[in-house]
Amino acid sequence: MKKSLLIIVILVIVFSCRKINKPIEIVDETIYLKPELNEKGASYLYHFAFDCIDQEYPNKLGQVLGDASYLKEPSELHPTFYGCFDWHSSVHGHWTLLNIVKEFPNFEQREVILQKLQKSITKENILKEVLYFEDVHNKSFERTYGWAWLLKVAETLQDWDTADANEMYENLKPLVKLIEEKYIEFLPKLKYPIRVGEHPNTAFGMSFALDYAKKYAPELEKVIIEKAKEYYMNDKGCPITWEPGGFDFLSPCLQEASLMLKVLPKDEYIIWLDAFLPNFREHPEDYLEVAEVTDRSDGKLVHLDGLNFSRAWGLYEIGIALKNDKMQNLA
Repeated sequence: MKKSLLIIVILVIVFSCRKINKPIEIVDETIYLKPELNEKGASYLYHFAFDCIDQEYPNKLGQVLGDASYLKEPSELHPTFYGCFDWHSSVHGHWTLLNIVKEFPNFEQREVILQKLQKSITKENILKEVLYFEDVHNKSFERTYGWAWLLKVAETLQDWDTADANEMYENLKPLVKLIEEKYIEFLPKLKYPIRVGEHPNTAFGMSFALDYAKKYAPELEKVIIEKAKEYYMNDKGCPITWEPGGFDFLSPCLQEASLMLKVLPKDEYIIWLDAFLPNFREHPEDYLEVAEVTDRSDGKLVHLDGLNFSRAWGLYEIGIALKNDKMQNLA
């Protein structure tokens, strides 16, 4: 199951370049597609991350300049996470590589991947990353999308529990603890959740953080569960037919549904879901159409490729949990 979800998540990251024109088909009784990531597929996918985590340009910094002294090369500002165009993409590029070598111990490129990761995730580099987040002008940097991905890296390293993983986690730990603190400080102050289909989506940021917190950060777990219920417990009739937005790579409705799956017991969740997305369990195909990308050279328009995969990921997670064949088939 982990490998099934891994392939979907990685595809969300790299975005498929295939145009999807097939009509949606629903098979009620038999699951006809169970995505699996094998070593052959991993050999193809790993290049996307391996080739970019130390590619410095082009680069979108997202930096607030306090004065002229702030103007530095990306690799000076972010000696670990400077590649892959922007900070969060570098973070999930690292996560992709970590997951591949974790899931496939005999992966052919394992040693060169580990060497690159160990060169990147050093104690010295991470302390410089921490300093960036502590700067008065950049305290909200990558809130909460990049924060969530950083905790996903931390979760993977701690789950892996090998000598290599433990060393990298100890190096990463100061930044992990800082991000935990930032979540705990920020969420109680966020009066209303952000419900867009892009990076600021609150449900996404909370969902990944909750995966980590349930295992390794009980105080953060408590804050996230309390805020998730405060934000979303009374939501009804999510307008999923209004989706997608033109730049979306997340489904606001499905992201919320995925988060609440992790928050509520199954019986409570079903009641909540039926009010939040009426008739969705019975007929998910009535509410979702494959999003069409008109120009994959446009960095915003191509987000819709990611939307198709992130929707599939959400449907698959919910479908597995509820034993709902229709959702799994639609995914």
